[in-house]
Amino acid sequence: MDVRIVRVKIHPAIGIARVGNSTEAPFIGPESPDQKPADPGSYKDGSGAIRRQAARFRVYGYNAAGEVVRELKPGEAGVSEIQWTVHLANKKAAWYQFHVPLDIPEGKTLDAGQYARRNADVAGADRKKLVIDPGSRTVRGSMTETKKFDTGKIMDTAVYLGEISTRSDGRLTVLGGRGNSASYKNKPITGVANNDTWYDDVSDGPVTAKVRIDGSELVAAPAWVVVAPPDYAPGVKSIRTLYDLLLDVFVKAGSLARPQKISFADHIEPILRRFCDLQWVNQGFATQFGWTGPNFFLSPAMRKRLADPSGRNRELRRQIYVALRDYIRDGMSPVPWPWLYGDAMASRPKSVRQHITLSPLQDWMLRRWAEGAFQAAPLRTPRPTVDDAPVGEQPGLLDRAALEHCAAEAFHPGCEVTWPIRHPTMFAEPFRILHRAASTPEPDFGPTLTPQEVTVKNGPLYGQGPGDLTRWMAAPWQADTASCRSGYEALVPDLGPRYSPYLPTFWPAHVPNHVLKAEDFEKVNTPPASGDDSAREEAFERRATWLRGLKGDTNQQRTQMVKDWPKLGIVEVRDYTVGDGKFPDRIHVESRPAAPLDQAMDTANLVNLQVLEAGAPVLAAAAGAWPAEGPASETVEAERVARAVREAVEATGYREEEIAAGYLERLDPFHEAL
Repeated sequence: MDVRIVRVKIHPAIGIARVGNSTEAPFIGPESPDQKPADPGSYKDGSGAIRRQAARFRVYGYNAAGEVVRELKPGEAGVSEIQWTVHLANKKAAWYQFHVPLDIPEGKTLDAGQYARRNADVAGADRKKLVIDPGSRTVRGSMTETKKFDTGKIMDTAVYLGEISTRSDGRLTVLGGRGNSASYKNKPITGVANNDTWYDDVSDGPVTAKVRIDGSELVAAPAWVVVAPPDYAPGVKSIRTLYDLLLDVFVKAGSLARPQKISFADHIEPILRRFCDLQWVNQGFATQFGWTGPNFFLSPAMRKRLADPSGRNRELRRQIYVALRDYIRDGMSPVPWPWLYGDAMASRPKSVRQHITLSPLQDWMLRRWAEGAFQAAPLRTPRPTVDDAPVGEQPGLLDRAALEHCAAEAFHPGCEVTWPIRHPTMFAEPFRILHRAASTPEPDFGPTLTPQEVTVKNGPLYGQGPGDLTRWMAAPWQADTASCRSGYEALVPDLGPRYSPYLPTFWPAHVPNHVLKAEDFEKVNTPPASGDDSAREEAFERRATWLRGLKGDTNQQRTQMVKDWPKLGIVEVRDYTVGDGKFPDRIHVESRPAAPLDQAMDTANLVNLQVLEAGAPVLAAAAGAWPAEGPASETVEAERVARAVREAVEATGYREEEIAAGYLERLDPFHEAL
């Protein structure tokens, strides 16, 4: 192989960092799709604070044929310096409201006011004060250096967005903020995604590098970093990950090819495994796809049948494939798999996009599998540690690992990024964000941004600048995370025999719904004295509502989340040590929440009730149309929520503490409440 380096590239192409409130050492985000979750206790420090997840970047040299030669490090093979530059920003407060993605048909049906800017009362040059932009920072890879993003402000309030550092091995580490969110006018939380005057400290921006090698300077193909909220279940992957979605984008665009061969081990089992792994974060999935459940795809007997391409098991494969959602056949039915909300989710469904489908590429591979056109054996070797992989594989592993631990389920708006990411115009090449030149000012799109305007040439779906990926997300993120639940219902009479409080759900792989408590795991992991396993089985099957510690109506809970988000448990992987095979060898267990959340009733906030009649005063007040005479809009809203809770208690037998009720405008994007 030619070892002359003519090009250099940064990997991962998109790195993911996550906020945390711990002042202790961070942990490095996943660097291989095969990497095992960290040991229990790795995600929180001794005080219970959440550690920040760092995004780590490397530079690789390529020859003229496009082959990877080696990772470049200062002091090795002619490399004298790597100069890194990162520019983080947060533009949420200065961007436009989010209600539904603007690239789906439902995006064209919103009210005119829903296309408006956030903080629309801030006008002219003052709108620049809504952007938290500390500028770029540069560090040298040959040194141990740290530079902080601590000079950005929103309305003269300083906001720390993170820092970058090097450790003389040439690699760059990017850390984000500490999860601080507030209102610069001390206003209350009133909604999920568009809280005016509110800001947070997530961010994103370009990562660039210059490499001095053999006396010449090479400019690396650049990367991007996204600073996201915490992943509260880091050992669980979404059924449709961000990597799956982007791979499909590039296959459709013709820049990547579909796999020539389908392997059960490489292409099919990972999808089926994710259905099963959601058992640790959602009780509905646990019942159907969990340990000993009717569709537990991971049991040895079931796996043997699923991996058999012969005609003997064709009908089993076909039935699993047919169970997957198809919009043309299924419409708005919640029954087909996967049981996950979609881009146009509304508490009164109006669209087939009420639920998600798998990506077209995932669907194609599963269809081939159902037909028997696959091999059982793997085509690739697992690489749990990226540094142990052949150098030619390392860039691809880094690119994939970061994205496989991100959600691409409902872009409503999402966990890390949202719907613009699925447009090929956003990319310079597969997985590599197209940078807007620093000398090119961001266009002013005016007081509104409509679906027709959003797709214009060189508009917001083309070259990106600092803060451009996360600006579409909820402000602040805690309000959205506190609202990402399961089994939403808008009508009290429907809380009946056909209602499940567990399904469908939003992003349980990152924002859990129902979890196995540490106390119950301890019972499971203790051998029975009498040989009777019934108590252990009951403990294993029991799940607690993950957000059980939040109190009050939905606005009060979202407000509490701004303060208490670090107190929530992290779902970690623990070993089952009894060794009798009666339970899984690896069990995902919630770490103990901090006080007072640890004292909450297990089933608190189990039922999620959207009170549409409480939306009318909320929406009228937001539009300035609530009459000045008579009771305040907040009073009417609270009365209607309380009445709905009383009716639900009487109709269903659920206790008041088990019902989380209120009006969530994000679940009413088409304003049925008016």
